[in-house]
Amino acid sequence: MGTSQRFGSTAVEAAEAVLVEQYPHLVRLAYLTLPDGLGRHARVLRAHRAVQRGLPRARAGDELERPGGAPDGPGAPPDPGDPGGPGAPPGSGGPLGEVRARVLRAALAPGGRPGTALARWGWPPAPPFVWGLRLWPPAGGIDETARLLGGVPAAVRAAFVLHRLDGLAEAGTVRVLAAAGVADPAESVRLALALPVGETLLRSTEFDACVVNTRPTDLLRRRRRVRVGWAAAAVLALVAGVAVADGAPPGPDVRPAAGAVAAGALDPDRLVRIPAAAWSDTARVDFTAWPARGARAGDRGLLARALGAWASRSAQVPVSAAPGTPTDPPGRPPQLLYAGDVEGRAVVLLLDADRVVRYGEAAGGPRERALDFARTDEAGVTTAGALAVSRAGGRVRYLLAPWIATAATSDLLRPADAGQPLAVAADGVTAAAAVPAVAGAAADCASWPVLVLTSSTRIVEKHSFVLADLGALAPVHLTYTPLPDGPNAVPARQPREATGPAARAAWAPLACGLRELRGGAVRAVNVWDFAASELPEGGGRAVWSCTRASGWAGPGDVLVRLRPPAGPAQDVARARSTAACGRFGQHLLVGTRWQTAAGHWYELAAGSREVAAITATGAVRAEAAGRSLTAPAGPEGAPVTLTARLASGARITALDGAGGGRD
Repeated sequence: MGTSQRFGSTAVEAAEAVLVEQYPHLVRLAYLTLPDGLGRHARVLRAHRAVQRGLPRARAGDELERPGGAPDGPGAPPDPGDPGGPGAPPGSGGPLGEVRARVLRAALAPGGRPGTALARWGWPPAPPFVWGLRLWPPAGGIDETARLLGGVPAAVRAAFVLHRLDGLAEAGTVRVLAAAGVADPAESVRLALALPVGETLLRSTEFDACVVNTRPTDLLRRRRRVRVGWAAAAVLALVAGVAVADGAPPGPDVRPAAGAVAAGALDPDRLVRIPAAAWSDTARVDFTAWPARGARAGDRGLLARALGAWASRSAQVPVSAAPGTPTDPPGRPPQLLYAGDVEGRAVVLLLDADRVVRYGEAAGGPRERALDFARTDEAGVTTAGALAVSRAGGRVRYLLAPWIATAATSDLLRPADAGQPLAVAADGVTAAAAVPAVAGAAADCASWPVLVLTSSTRIVEKHSFVLADLGALAPVHLTYTPLPDGPNAVPARQPREATGPAARAAWAPLACGLRELRGGAVRAVNVWDFAASELPEGGGRAVWSCTRASGWAGPGDVLVRLRPPAGPAQDVARARSTAACGRFGQHLLVGTRWQTAAGHWYELAAGSREVAAITATGAVRAEAAGRSLTAPAGPEGAPVTLTARLASGARITALDGAGGGRD
């Protein structure tokens, strides 16, 4: 097995037959493995490209060699239960295993692209190449699967598809992942087994990865714009030639945009404008339901300057973007959300698929211009509730969603604060509201203003929610998940709004910590009170909470704290880019050292509702039935290993800086 074996062209032909027969399954594997941050159009094309490049190539003398010296083809050692040829059951060996590994290597590459410099620049255009069309999966199709797996590491998504959708055995899945270059394939499989996602619907024909919707980017103007494009290219080539001839670099005023501009996308007359009442007659209540508002929504000159600045990316126009937000020009005419004068500036807000763009200039003309980009993936009633339209003097004005009935401000540090009403103009722009202080230590945090919005009864009754400004275009949705009632209680199906007394009490000691999240692409922050336990030596009842900051792209950062009945909370564990404390990380175990008022040290541990028993080994040796453990602590700094048994019999380890794991 360690020596390289070579085979004839029949191996390539067998691989081609497998690729054709398994094409939809391979596209599904690639699509669900590719990065979350890709747009749906790019993800569809890159999935097909990864599969079409999955055909192994014959080496010199028309022979085929598998990576790593592992043979494939006629005469190769068989994989038990998997002949690997057409019509064979899914498996990891034979041509199918080789094709799967090649597809996964392409999908797991950084950005989902091959690693060569030319490929990173998109040259040469790799098949399939689509001109004049936008592609995306239909609603409820594979894109819904991608949404359910959002935030899960790519290798775990790949393992989920291979094992739970394609039916590959665990050992075979590990081998395919290893062949694709995954660092810890066994761990990826273990995590995939723990994902609470059903497969019945995912295997239906509605989830065919090869079924896509198409829409032309332009129709009547394509030929004329192609001619104009060639003429512009000729002019640019001439200018570049002159610059090279006289030794001068290109001027600083304009730099190339990050991508090609679709025909018609920069025409102000083709901006998408939603009717004012559309939000009340649709099941999709998000940014796509926002109407075009503002006194300058018909100012063609302002709109043309906004679109032109976005496409040309002049060096004179500063650009800011939330992490992971593309700044390339629109692929189709964007949707106009707002255009008007606010605080002495002309502001234009545009929606392009899963991002919002804000253009600003001096109210009197194109001076002091700026562009800001933010992600808005799958925003909803709450996360599409407001956008920051302007900032001045340490205060912010919001443009509220059309379904917002009332607005108020409140101090998150004061649970009993009933809030102050916030005036809203007819065009949806609020009066100036205070924002949290940017600088200073947490001890200097005297207040934490938040926005409390109430939805119209035309879409939902008695629904209020809380948004916090962290300096981005879209404020962050704050939520709360309470303690389960009783040992066998089922928690809330989803986080609740942070408006009730218990939620405000839980948020008050954590509010100033939101300062650490400024500058990130944070969508929502949830405080989950997952356990309560009695402190030793009569210290009272303490609550264990996990605060999860979820990004628009899916991954999130968590902070676990222990809140005693009196005194400051104690940080217990942190983890970044983890599924913990979210939909796909509902099982949690943590531990910490605790000092009593008498000066004695104890090892404390607690788990979420499914934890049935906890075991400590190492410097502390103890066992406890139930969801909490208390034992005398060992020497300071001595390692302690915590494990827990779930009601299902599975075992988990304590959350650490890497996000914990499974035994």
